[in-house]
Amino acid sequence: MAYQAGGPRPQPRPAPESREAQAYLQDYAALLEAVTFPSVVVDHRWDVVLANGAFETLFRGVGPHPTAMPGDNFLRFVLFHPDAGTVLGEHESSWCLPMLAHFAAAVERHGHDHGLQSILRDIAQDPIMDAAYRHGLPHWIRSVGPDAVEHDGALRPLLHPDPRWGRTDCRIVGETTKTLQGMGYTRLTLVLREARRSPARRTRRASSHLSVVHTAEA
Repeated sequence: MAYQAGGPRPQPRPAPESREAQAYLQDYAALLEAVTFPSVVVDHRWDVVLANGAFETLFRGVGPHPTAMPGDNFLRFVLFHPDAGTVLGEHESSWCLPMLAHFAAAVERHGHDHGLQSILRDIAQDPIMDAAYRHGLPHWIRSVGPDAVEHDGALRPLLHPDPRWGRTDCRIVGETTKTLQGMGYTRLTLVLREARRSPARRTRRASSHLSVVHTAEA
């Protein structure tokens, strides 16, 4: 059984029941593998359904973790893996807060989902992450606007292990087909840009937690 923070996964990931759906995912996996950029298919909990080789290469340097590997649940990786900041540039502002915003929206839509509730419990058990979720996140959303929940089109920094890319940026592109959407899945591709040639701007020390949380305004 796969384990996540807070205990065992409440139930195994649901697989498509029909042969047609299973065959579609098999063919879609072949399509995904042909894409040169990191690309992943996730469900509403951010459990990874499919991921291509470029996605695996991007995270090949992260250490083992029993609950938050990027190929298992990408949301847990962003929030809880101590190595997340070594790959996801500007980890706190560019990745943690947008993912928390998306998570909050998912909880509103699927509030009784056991997987989401498990993540919510783990956030609550982490004082810094809990403060970020309950206080920092509302303040951040007011600052940047409701589009903070939207991943498609976002430009975010990466630290790619391949020196040909190195410190770069990626454009997140949503590519969810009607069939995937009908299965409850979402596909995201990280379109890499050429490595930055200008001197690297100063960034915060990589951390698995938010180090600065703004208190919500009264």
